[in-house]
Amino acid sequence: MNAERKTLGISREATPKADVKVGFAATGARLEKLKERARSQRRSPSPAQEALWKQLSGSRLGGVKFTRQTIVGSVIVDFACPARWVVVMISPEDANAEVDALQDKKLSDVGVRVLRFAESEVLADLEPVVKTIAAEVNKPFDKRAAARRNAAPRFEGAEG
Repeated sequence: MNAERKTLGISREATPKADVKVGFAATGARLEKLKERARSQRRSPSPAQEALWKQLSGSRLGGVKFTRQTIVGSVIVDFACPARWVVVMISPEDANAEVDALQDKKLSDVGVRVLRFAESEVLADLEPVVKTIAAEVNKPFDKRAAARRNAAPRFEGAEG
């Protein structure tokens, strides 16, 4: 028997999807795997995640609440502020830039503001990172307008 093996890859579609929300949220077995991975990451955070969490936990940053290792759509984000539609991601040194860019695009397409920092940047000097996050959290933000601005154009009459 020759079993076909499925692999995870990045789609290189030439045309954008008409509705960016289609396929955004994970369901079923994929969601359960994401939950387990997020739980595992909360139990053993990286040094950069631990250092930043000390600054964000307990509503220390302007009184807004952050959660850590949260599932947003089909992406596990390091820190999320649901009230302000902001997520913070820390990229390890060996991170795949294409995957990071795809995750950022999926989130921003539905109106989530994404802040991404290198792990070395967080560990070297935490203060500017925290100031950047505070500035973004305190910025006025209209989620619906951002989602409309980032939405893929609809092509009427196009055959799909």
